[in-house]
Amino acid sequence: MAALWHLRFLSVFFMGLKVFADLTDGNSEFLKREHSLIKPYQGVGSSSMPMWDFSGSTMLTSQYVRLTTDERSKEGSIWNRVPCFLKDWELHVQFRIHGSGKKNLHGDGFALWYARDRLHPGPVFGNQDKFHGLAVFLDTYPNDETTERVFPYISVMVNNGSLEYDHSKDGLTGELAGCTVDIRNKNHDTFLAVRYSQGRLTVMTDIEDKNEWKNCLDISGVRLPTGYYFGASAATGDLSDNHDIISMKLYQLMVDHSSDDENIDWTKIEPSVSLLRSPKDNVDDPTGNYRGGPLTGWKVFLLLLAALLGIIVCAVVGAVVFQKRQERNKRFY
Repeated sequence: MAALWHLRFLSVFFMGLKVFADLTDGNSEFLKREHSLIKPYQGVGSSSMPMWDFSGSTMLTSQYVRLTTDERSKEGSIWNRVPCFLKDWELHVQFRIHGSGKKNLHGDGFALWYARDRLHPGPVFGNQDKFHGLAVFLDTYPNDETTERVFPYISVMVNNGSLEYDHSKDGLTGELAGCTVDIRNKNHDTFLAVRYSQGRLTVMTDIEDKNEWKNCLDISGVRLPTGYYFGASAATGDLSDNHDIISMKLYQLMVDHSSDDENIDWTKIEPSVSLLRSPKDNVDDPTGNYRGGPLTGWKVFLLLLAALLGIIVCAVVGAVVFQKRQERNKRFY
């Protein structure tokens, strides 16, 4: 009976692992085609399949959507026409950044958007500034020569329309977290995953041709409305690159929410992040390879535990000192 119980337990355990893997790896059952860009690109700019619009220098081919060519002063974008009302989702993007520019002579990068407004060209990687929503920046050129960060660099920003993107600091003042990535001129497929579920935002990369995700950043306390649009944009300035989107696949994550969450009108909330510190207070890691996000739950727990231990140590030391003084006072009588 014990052996049979163990077999049943292992069976249930591996079935659970399979479900989790299906969600993470992209089970077609949870693929939301109305929000996905997949070859052949039949729904791009088509009146018969009106799923995606593109603007600016964006060029459509049978193999990729090129947001900018390797030429100066170009900007282009592609936007889903269908607003997304999923509370929990994961976006997988296959992309390619390549060009003739050598080290530090290429730019500027591209951005992925989950935003209220679409098709609004502007100075932030080809899109408007003071946006509402989420932006994931893949920045390939450092404008700030004094920065300790190593580029190319991925960063995220959540905006309620009040924040400006600081180009001179490569968005540092509004950045929540980020990581260094080597993403240019790769001879293999490169991927980025953005997961948002129950207030937790995670960005992962698969750029080493190992068919496995590597964590870039993980932030808790993020609140994003439903009803926003997915998009991608890119821009070049004095320096340039080809910025290609091969696919964008959106998956629904099946997550149980509390009754309080279910009663919220998620279309009415403002994009926000619950931080214990301001984004501009972030300090670069000395290596420049990783920027941590805000304090997560376990970090807060460790800090509280350390503070409690400190109080206990002080109390014990105080008690010992007090007892010794009492004994010394008794000797004087």
